[in-house]
Amino acid sequence: MQIPRFYENLEAFIKPGKVLVLYGPRQVGKTTLLKNYIENAAWKYRLDSGEDTRIREILELRNFAKIKEYAAGYDLLAIDEAQKIPRIGEALKILVDQVPGIRIIATGSSSFELAGQIGEPLTGRKTTLTLFPVAQMELAKLYPPLELREKLEDSLVFGGYPEVEVATDKNEKARLVAEIASSYLLKDILSLDRIRSSKILLDLLRLLAFQVGSEVSLSELAQKVGLDYKTVARYLDLFEKNFVIFSLRGYSGNLRNEITKKAKYFFFDTGIRNALIANFNPLGLRNDVGQLWENFLMMERMKFNAYRMTPVNSYFWRTWEGREIDLIEEREGRLFAYEFKWTEKSRAPKKFLEAYPEAAFEVVNRDNYQEFIGIDLPFTPA
Repeated sequence: MQIPRFYENLEAFIKPGKVLVLYGPRQVGKTTLLKNYIENAAWKYRLDSGEDTRIREILELRNFAKIKEYAAGYDLLAIDEAQKIPRIGEALKILVDQVPGIRIIATGSSSFELAGQIGEPLTGRKTTLTLFPVAQMELAKLYPPLELREKLEDSLVFGGYPEVEVATDKNEKARLVAEIASSYLLKDILSLDRIRSSKILLDLLRLLAFQVGSEVSLSELAQKVGLDYKTVARYLDLFEKNFVIFSLRGYSGNLRNEITKKAKYFFFDTGIRNALIANFNPLGLRNDVGQLWENFLMMERMKFNAYRMTPVNSYFWRTWEGREIDLIEEREGRLFAYEFKWTEKSRAPKKFLEAYPEAAFEVVNRDNYQEFIGIDLPFTPA
């Protein structure tokens, strides 16, 4: 089964004299998306991998003559896992500047490495897209809304990696998620300098997995894993830039007692989170359904906003007295507040409504979640 991806046709993003940078976690389908496009494109193309030592030697030397020779005769260059090539941004700049009309696609599973290398050299010369694990709005091209609701438990337990999504047996899904977590999840992070212990990284991720939806104390994490505060902060930053977790900061506007210094952390994929804690039990046997539901909705909303290219700032809201709202979106000059509930009902905290009377408030539950994550909207890639 071929899962329709939102960026199925990359044509709209590929321009002469520009580089299209395609980010995303490992195993989410970047290479498949790339190959499907170039094999059906009208351009004469060359596809290489940054893991190929011969290609690295050509591009990392940044020799004008050799780089021009490398691109000669091609309309489109595609470089998979481009972050593996040292100072790839400078090589891509040479290609763009020295080969008129060249089109380039570069993919990477580490925004830490790739973004750092291409940011300044390619200023004004690139377009950036992020491919996530399969979104519910993508699955809506295959399944009607009712059938998607019936598959909701599997989405919460096993996540949305493409290989996992197409598997039909639950045991096979669990095996695949565990394999992705153990074989690919930390590959890029462990390849970086000054990181030697996979055990410490896994311990840190497991602690985060148990604290999904709660404010995280870096000092407490540091004490539990035996590291200093700054090292923990650096590792969390690496996890974010390698598409393992993402953070949400506290919103502060009118009240003095709003919490802003701590962050909440969520996983890019709920299946990976469950693999880290070795729990693929069905929802009826779990005590963390609320956490899974919040993580699921946060991630699906992020995909929705990213794919629709919606300008938005996202936060959580909480006061020192414990009043809280799961998600605050700042967009269109307004505040939109969302509370995520799996079972019980909820109302907006009185203090929030008093402080922000113009804000919209909505409870997202199993009855209306599909609208919140874009399932009922037309599937029209930009």
